Parts: sequence; C-alpha cells; structure tokens
Amino acid sequence: MKKIVILTGAGMSAESGISTFRGSDGLWEGHEVQEVASPEGFAKNPELVLEFYNQRRKNLLEAKPNEGHVALAELEANYEVKIITQNVDDLHERAGSKNVLHLHGELFKVRSSGPDKTSILWKEDLNYGDYCPDGFQLRPDIVWFGEMVPNIEKAISICGETDYFIIIGTSLAVYPAASLIDFIQPNTPKYIIDPNTPILRDNSYHIIKEGAVKGVKELLSILNKK
Repeated sequence: MKKIVILTGAGMSAESGISTFRGSDGLWEGHEVQEVASPEGFAKNPELVLEFYNQRRKNLLEAKPNEGHVALAELEANYEVKIITQNVDDLHERAGSKNVLHLHGELFKVRSSGPDKTSILWKEDLNYGDYCPDGFQLRPDIVWFGEMVPNIEKAISICGETDYFIIIGTSLAVYPAASLIDFIQPNTPKYIIDPNTPILRDNSYHIIKEGAVKGVKELLSILNKK
C-alpha cells in the first residue's frame, strides 16, 4: 500500500470556521503574540492566557470537520496515510483520520506547568487555580513561541518514508514545521493545496490553487488516475 504524508496548516480548517489566531496586523485576537502564546506571557498574566484559550476551545466545540477533512480520512481506504498538522484542533480526528501527529499541541488537552508533561483531556474552561496532582497550575498543552517542538523528530522520520507528500493550507513560514519539506526523498511527488502559493525553493511541486475543500477533491482525482 502506497504511503501518503500530509502536512496541514490553518487553511485546512478555515472552511470549518476555525480562523488562524494571527490577524493581518500580526495580533492574536487583538493581543501581542508574546502576551498569549509564550511562557513569559503566561507567567506575567496567566488569567489572560487561560481566557484566550478558553475562547478558542469554545469555538472549536462548535466547529465541525469540513469535506476536505472527511476526504483525507477516506484516503485511508487505499493508502497508508499519516497527517502532520500545525493545527491545534481535532477536526482531522473527528473526520476519521487515524494517524494524526500534532506539532503545536492540542486545544482539547492541558498539562501541568511543572515538570510532568503528561497530557490531560480537557474540553471545559481552564481557570487560574486549576492544579495538577503535584500542585502546579494547569496550562494549555500548546507549544508556545520559544518552546521546543517535541514531535518534530518524529515528523522528520515520517517525511523521509513517503511515496507522496501533500501540503494543505500552510504558508510554510513557521519553523521548524516548514523545514519538513527538506526531508522528503528526491523524486517523491509533491503537491500543494493553497489559494496563496508559498514561496518555494524549487519548481517540483504540483500546485493546486484552491481552498482545502475544492483542492482536496482535485487532488483525489489526480491520485485516482495513478
């Protein structure tokens, strides 16, 4: 069975009503990035950070997978599919995808702000004063700016062993996720689905200038001919 690795970004979930945190002005829902997405911001004003993610969590509870998510899950009938996502939502999983690796954490999980990094499923508000068993404040299980990306080595390994590589809805501007394209084996067919084509270092990509839903449908028609 042929292997497919798919790297997804904010554009994958946009048609489900999940907007990227960052606006065109560089602010995250009206906040400076360091205020709500850094260890320093959390230490300075934990209540603000917790409320920021509480609102994101509520939005995600109301969202549903779009047709693009569903179509990627259906690929598993004919391919060995692994999804690497920069998104913190669970829409790939809700659509039925079985192998999803989250690079930047998950919105429906929290963990201790102390040494224990064990994730806890959490779909309600997280408040200041919610502690782990060891007495540390719980925090969103999100990879903030300045923090290590724990799953990057696993993602690199996955990218090195694929027959097709597909990028959906990401500008390839965020590192280390953007560096994954450097680990694809030469001559591997590569596809990009995005209405705004990222800046690429080579012209070996098949570009589909569509949103996720239309773009995945076009991709499926291409793969079905192979």
